[in-house]
Amino acid sequence: MQRQCRDLGKIIWVLVLMNLAGCGILTDKEQVEIRKPALEKLTTARYPDFSDSLDFSGFLTALNQSRVYYGRLPGDRIVEFGPDPYTVRHMMASLNLLQAFLETDPPASAVNRFIRDRFHVYASTANDDRQVLFTGYFEPTYSGSLSRDEQFQYPLYPVPGNLVEIDLARFSDQYQGHDRLRGRVKGNQVVPYYSRKQINQMADFHLQAPPVAWLENRVDRFFLEIQGSGRIQTPKDEIVRIQYAGTNGHAYRSIGRYLIDLQEIDQEQMSMQAIRQWLEANPHRVDEVLHYNDSVVFFKIGSGGPFGNINVTLTPLRAMATDYRIFPKGAPGFIETRLPDLSSSGLTGAEDGGNPESWPPVSLFVMNQDTGGAIRGPARADLFCGSDDYARFTAGHMNVRGNLYFLVMK
Repeated sequence: MQRQCRDLGKIIWVLVLMNLAGCGILTDKEQVEIRKPALEKLTTARYPDFSDSLDFSGFLTALNQSRVYYGRLPGDRIVEFGPDPYTVRHMMASLNLLQAFLETDPPASAVNRFIRDRFHVYASTANDDRQVLFTGYFEPTYSGSLSRDEQFQYPLYPVPGNLVEIDLARFSDQYQGHDRLRGRVKGNQVVPYYSRKQINQMADFHLQAPPVAWLENRVDRFFLEIQGSGRIQTPKDEIVRIQYAGTNGHAYRSIGRYLIDLQEIDQEQMSMQAIRQWLEANPHRVDEVLHYNDSVVFFKIGSGGPFGNINVTLTPLRAMATDYRIFPKGAPGFIETRLPDLSSSGLTGAEDGGNPESWPPVSLFVMNQDTGGAIRGPARADLFCGSDDYARFTAGHMNVRGNLYFLVMK
């Protein structure tokens, strides 16, 4: 019995180390970043101007999705805004109050007055430093098939049967807020799961994870992982929804940063489109670059969506992804950033140019409904852009700084 306890203790300690490495919080700098409060409550004198560049189009749809999320949770569960706790019951009341007010179609001046009177506003602690870095993501559509043939050779894997997931918070409260750990059992030990390179080099990996679909392009497959979900168009012109199912537990590493560091692409020119063009021009180096990112995303076939990490449908330009460990899930937010030209209808085509610093400034009410492997710390946010041409362009180029706020009823 004592030996069993010691073995369990060793396994848990190995898992703790895996968790710290996977979350990327082993460095002193990053530990300080996580421990520092991510939000500060503002005095009303520091509130921003709450104008919405899209006249609230689509926002109530996103708000109602967060009401669905809170409706699934116990009313007394705590949602943290920096050091301040609020119950789920209070969060639901906040959304109800905001919804009822916006349904009256108030003028802009009334919006500011209403929020100052009825809501606390919290700002990301990154706002006053270098500001929050806003990027974008979208739901892509790629050519694919549900069966392998000569055209479609690149598999989309589901969660493998030999991958184990462990929630350390069930062992001790000191691990609350840590990512769940993913690994595999080797003998009587739990070890890290296979990396991207290892998976790609395994001829029999399909036995552990029978593919759910096949793509004709491995670069498409990689970018589908980056976006987290998407659609495939089959040879019969059927559309199949591909949804996020899990990861291999390895930390995400940016191939864009890798190419910048190698001076292959200038930082000012970096975009998803630039990466794709470089890979197409350098086919002999595709494995080198893709294998730099050990993280692998696994998929499942589903309907509806796309869904965020709180399992609600994401609304274009109204849903964002942040670090779920430090920002309140499902909460209403407000962002000041830049986007390609927006018409009054909201989602029109993008300009041909791609310099985000030349995009006009916008301010938008959003809902915090997703997260991402690269979205860590108080200085990062990812805006869901949709699934059309505007979304693909914006998500591919968006890399601008701005301000991030969260709201909760007084």
